[in-house]
Amino acid sequence: MNKPIATLITLAAWTAGAASAEPAVYTIDDDHTYATFAIDHNGASVNRARFDEVTGSVLFDKAARSGRVDMTVHVRSVYSGSKGFDQHLLSADLFDAAKHPAMRFVSDRLVFDGERLVEVPGQLTLLGQTHPVTLKVVQFTCYPNQRAKAEACGGDFEAVLDRTQWGMNYLVDKGMPKTVRITATIEAFKP
Repeated sequence: MNKPIATLITLAAWTAGAASAEPAVYTIDDDHTYATFAIDHNGASVNRARFDEVTGSVLFDKAARSGRVDMTVHVRSVYSGSKGFDQHLLSADLFDAAKHPAMRFVSDRLVFDGERLVEVPGQLTLLGQTHPVTLKVVQFTCYPNQRAKAEACGGDFEAVLDRTQWGMNYLVDKGMPKTVRITATIEAFKP
């Protein structure tokens, strides 16, 4: 899903190396951030696509191990490698981009295991419906980015969703799976 669920990876990075003990705001960098999804296609292959336009910010307090994430994935930025499939993804059968041009993930809590960020629980709004989603942290770190001349934090996050929770029921009655794996690769910079 177009970085919808993938934006949260940025949050994980803040925990690893924020320079100060004060809360800081990080801006998601659209050049280094995207979201993907993968769904089984008749047991023969896996349909995959990515969303390249993701915007948002993260408020992170390293000392308090707390923060907030607000990330928007712009549906029309989907790219699967097939123009026909991209158009179908944007149709009313699936993402219905004309009525719902964006997905949004919002989290106001981070879950740690000691010093390590392990989960980012939040709410995903898709197709006009909002339901809980927890992003599992695969990896994250913070570092001084030489190109941007700013502190950068980033990582990879993943979750498995039941798309029918949001009313995306296309071909489920014909045996198409409900389960979708989403990943997010996120990097954000401290101004």
